[in-house]
Amino acid sequence: MVAKSEAGKAATAYFRTARPLPSLVTVLGLGYFTWVVFWPQSIPYQSLGPLGPFTQYLVDHHHTLLYSGYWIAWLIHVGESLYAMVLCKSKGITNVQAQLLWFLQTFLFGIASLSILIAYRPKGRKQT
Repeated sequence: MVAKSEAGKAATAYFRTARPLPSLVTVLGLGYFTWVVFWPQSIPYQSLGPLGPFTQYLVDHHHTLLYSGYWIAWLIHVGESLYAMVLCKSKGITNVQAQLLWFLQTFLFGIASLSILIAYRPKGRKQT
């Protein structure tokens, strides 16, 4: 009976860190996006290979679109984080610390984190 209780306790506190490569891609992408939107004058366009001229074109001709897209990207991350909370509840993850970790990780890394939670299948729980 103790083993079953421990397994149930572990399921309510389920948390896994996101894989490093997708997380790194997300962080670097959002970091570059932030740099382009807020400090475009400091970007060494000529040192970025094919990305440089493309970025400079976007900055020169579509800065409003970049600015809007930046905030939309963060809104999407907020939406993913809120969805992670819904998934936590539906999958029986009731531990507040685990829920907070899922929220924060999903906010920072987006789908790299959320995909792990989506794939999680708790043992002994019926999925809806």
